Amino acid sequence: MINGENYKRRRKETFSDDEDSCSTDNEPKQKDLNGIITSLLLLEEQEKRDHEEQNEASNEEKSILESNHKRKTRTMLEFYTNLQDYYSEIDETDRVKRKKSRTMAASVAVAAVSQTENQSPNQQNKQSGSGQQRRLWVKDRSKAWWDDCNRPDYPEEEFKKAFRMSKSTFELICEELNSVIAKEDTTLRNAIPVKQRVAVCIWRLATGEPVLMPKYLHWPEEDSLRKIKEEFEGISGIPNVVGSMYTTHIPIIAPKISVAAYFNKRHTERNQKTSYSITVQGVVDPRGVFTDVCIGWPGSMTDDQVLEKSALYQRANGGLLKGVWIVGSSGYPLMDWVLVPYTQQHLTWTQHAFNEKIGEIQKIAKEAFGRLKGRWCCLQKRTEVKLQDLPVVLGACCVLHNICEMMDEGIDPDLKFELADDEMVPEVALKSVSSMKARDAIAHNLLHHGLAGTAFL
Repeated sequence: MINGENYKRRRKETFSDDEDSCSTDNEPKQKDLNGIITSLLLLEEQEKRDHEEQNEASNEEKSILESNHKRKTRTMLEFYTNLQDYYSEIDETDRVKRKKSRTMAASVAVAAVSQTENQSPNQQNKQSGSGQQRRLWVKDRSKAWWDDCNRPDYPEEEFKKAFRMSKSTFELICEELNSVIAKEDTTLRNAIPVKQRVAVCIWRLATGEPVLMPKYLHWPEEDSLRKIKEEFEGISGIPNVVGSMYTTHIPIIAPKISVAAYFNKRHTERNQKTSYSITVQGVVDPRGVFTDVCIGWPGSMTDDQVLEKSALYQRANGGLLKGVWIVGSSGYPLMDWVLVPYTQQHLTWTQHAFNEKIGEIQKIAKEAFGRLKGRWCCLQKRTEVKLQDLPVVLGACCVLHNICEMMDEGIDPDLKFELADDEMVPEVALKSVSSMKARDAIAHNLLHHGLAGTAFL
């Protein structure tokens, strides 16, 4: 009995020693495992903290960019509001001055007539005999040049050289403007005929009326848009294109106010001569006829900034251009309705092919502006027209250009003008993720349907 108890006690001690030995062996392994887990947790915590810091920095940078953009936009709007108020004050001052001048002239005329009526017949005959009687407001001007151009046998080529259009197109413009600009004869002078008025205006534009704009420069109706889409798709293979867009600069004399706003830095650097300008943004159809223009924003603004100020941009935001494309250069951002070429480095074959086809549409707008400046040479050099009146002149040039294009008026090769407008990639080149996917899909379809260009190969 005693031996049995001793055996049990010894066996229990043996098991206890084995357990202590196992516990001692597992302690280092447990410590290593805890260390690994702790390190992983620390790394995960550090990575999480770094990610949060990166997001905070990105959000902060985004907020700064948005704040700067809003501040620039607000400053620019305030500037143009003040500028418009300034011009309004100038116009009002000029109007008052003209009114005073007319009143004074009328008073002088009445006084002169009264004096003549109060004179005796002998005094009147004496004045008549001496040839000293004055004629008011009348200045004889030579019109031999117009009498010569208006001859039925005047050569068509010479007429087109002087007025940049054929006689039939000139007659059409005169008919459209007759009811608006026709004047009646007065006791002081005979009215200038409509044809002569139009001829003077066109000759002035060619060498150096908003009335027609609603009829000859407007956004196409649905039927016309459908035809425009088909023509652009036939040219490039790209569907749903309704216009080709381009922005050019018109040189001006340094303005008296807001000089910095009209300073054209890129033209100045290229020409090594201080340049000032205003912009003309235009959308054309496949024939090169303007369907939309935005005229008069200062030359310091980039193409995308001018676009944001245009009525076209406002119409697009209102949903009027949903489901269609207007093709622009790399100076515009990619948007839901503005389709532009790929600009990143190392383009794929698909992207190269797409750029070649979209370039065929871009070329239409650029060549249209070349013909516009070629016809009306006053757009090539610094104009002396007042800044506030210049948009009207430029609008008239665009309308006359449209009439010439609609009448298939060719342009003399000697008059062709090579444009030199710089394109700058906008700060935000992508404004729509869906448009990026749509552009990729168009590029893919062009390549895989055998419609893509191959000149890049």
